[in-house]
Amino acid sequence: MHYEFTCETGGERTDKFLAQQDTGITRSAAAALIEQGCCLVNGKNAAKNLKLKAGDVITLDVPEAQPADILPENIPLDIVYEDNDLLVVNKPKGMVVHPAPGHYSGTLVNALMYHCGDSLSGINGVIRPGIVHRIDRDTSGLLIVAKNDTAHNVLAAQIKVHSFTREYMAVVQGVIKEDGTVNAPIGRHKTDRKKMCVTNENSREAVTHYFVEQTYRNNTLVRLRLETGRTHQIRVHMAYIGHPVTGDEVYGNGSPKWLCGQCLHAKKIGFVHPNGQYMEFDSELPDYFQKLLKNLETQKTEI
Repeated sequence: MHYEFTCETGGERTDKFLAQQDTGITRSAAAALIEQGCCLVNGKNAAKNLKLKAGDVITLDVPEAQPADILPENIPLDIVYEDNDLLVVNKPKGMVVHPAPGHYSGTLVNALMYHCGDSLSGINGVIRPGIVHRIDRDTSGLLIVAKNDTAHNVLAAQIKVHSFTREYMAVVQGVIKEDGTVNAPIGRHKTDRKKMCVTNENSREAVTHYFVEQTYRNNTLVRLRLETGRTHQIRVHMAYIGHPVTGDEVYGNGSPKWLCGQCLHAKKIGFVHPNGQYMEFDSELPDYFQKLLKNLETQKTEI
């Protein structure tokens, strides 16, 4: 598709300027197209960091979206909501979201490629479902998936300014007596690169609000609201305050083993649809979560 724009004010980088136009192209996609030679400024190849001047003519040729190199797989999905722009999926515990080394099949994206079929359009130049946000393999719950670039951009913009509603339920180790907030930056662990940690070095702001729902002899059922969405945020923050998520094999002691990972469920999600309507979805606690609560039933204490 061919686009042509005239810069009116100047002073802005080429990639940022393109991302602000009504094309459905993200800034990272614009940068990639510029590097591929698809963008000209006044008839000459542009650099992504070129500062535009008033009157500059910018042309952009976007190649046809290519099929993703991801194998569609007929894997059952729990679709909570679906329309032409997006889906809300209730991901089971144990399912990886996106193909990666060691997990090239059996992922949520493999399943979505099969489920969506011809209803997908190009996202950043590739025909694939747009994973707007992720949840860990052993975390269950609600996830939003974009079907096209426009929906992806609208949803991603909300995540960037923290306007999404994202609430989780978790059982954590130890007894928490009152509600609270963890405001502690999260970055990559220095020695174990697969782990995240609270650190002031090469980190990003992270804020988690938690609310005590029920206390037990040695555990607490908490509701958590994310203000930011860093990798492993809830797991890192709860471990940081001395209450790792029950079953967490990375940030806790992994007990009880039958849980096969953390007892953490993305229960509620709310967002503004690309059509301007606010939508909110809630999901039931899955079987593994309810089984743990049943096991703890006789250990309830007064809040």
